[in-house]
Amino acid sequence: MITSEWLYWLIGAFFITVAVFIVVDTGHAKRFGNAAFWGILGISFYYGTFVAAGTAPAWVLGIAVLVMVALAGAGLTGTTSRTRVAAVPGAGTGAPTGPAEPTGAVPRAADPADAPTGRAGRFAATGSASTSVLATTSPEERAASARRFGNRLFVPALVVPVVAVLVATLGPLVHVGGQPLLAEGSATLTGLGVGSVLAAVVAVFVLRPPSVATPVREGGRLLQAIGWAALLPQMLSTLGIVFTQAGVGAAVGTITEAVLPEGSLFAAVVLYCVGMALFTVIMGNAFAAFPIMTAAIGWPVLVQGFDGNPAAIFAIGMLAGFCGTLATPMAANFNLVPAALLEMRDKYGPIKAQLPTAVVLLVVNTGIMYLVAF
Repeated sequence: MITSEWLYWLIGAFFITVAVFIVVDTGHAKRFGNAAFWGILGISFYYGTFVAAGTAPAWVLGIAVLVMVALAGAGLTGTTSRTRVAAVPGAGTGAPTGPAEPTGAVPRAADPADAPTGRAGRFAATGSASTSVLATTSPEERAASARRFGNRLFVPALVVPVVAVLVATLGPLVHVGGQPLLAEGSATLTGLGVGSVLAAVVAVFVLRPPSVATPVREGGRLLQAIGWAALLPQMLSTLGIVFTQAGVGAAVGTITEAVLPEGSLFAAVVLYCVGMALFTVIMGNAFAAFPIMTAAIGWPVLVQGFDGNPAAIFAIGMLAGFCGTLATPMAANFNLVPAALLEMRDKYGPIKAQLPTAVVLLVVNTGIMYLVAF
């Protein structure tokens, strides 16, 4: 019987490999902090198997999380996006850059006496005025590659969902020796993992990169560009569980009873919708905010107290929470990651652009709930 543990171990191996690539890159100004961060994360995926089996204590993972938080908080992780172009000789100039190599291989000044001094000298010597990372292609090379491959670029990306759906749908139907091939509840993750591996293999055959290690190196480059924000969704989902178990919803409900005007449906609807948005801003995840606000206001006040339609209330409540998603850096996968990957100068640019829409949608969702859910 196949469980999903193999996927966690594969992900852990990827993180550890990225950490090794970083630590051997002597031109990386933050190589030890980055290597420690991703290496600890990779080891945690292996250790988590034993925690899930009950053979190892979970507090070790808690210590690992605190260490990663300390590394990120001290500024020892991440990189600057400008380095990715500057670190490649000829990148951005239209000159041939050749295959991607570790930035530690970027040629340096042969004679220190010939090299400029100060900040300009450091830039000339390292190819960057800041952190070194795994080198990539220039914008011109990427444009030429896009013209060459055309729609074939989408083939690896389409492999993932197709394989995931097939495995998730057909996998539970396969039996070997009278036993199901896939463990219960593992079909979706197994399909996603198999699809991702096959997509990487297909990409190597279709795109013919200079090295079979290119997918791992590019993955490491993207991880460093995103930085600690890559882990924020997982951390925040865990935080939501902790808040629920700690009784935060009941505490919020007690406060609500003290401030909510008795018999005021409109005030209750506004409080629920605004509360969903605010808790999402704080926690970065509407799914984490939902059980708290539903336990505090949604179920006891709106459903039981005012006899509202649960389906309409909770669906619109989630939409109100998503308004908070548009307005918070805590929703890193929506707001910080795109800014990093697009190399925006203002990392809060997406939030600033989305904020007016978020406010308007919050007002609209509040009005819709008040009019149609009761």
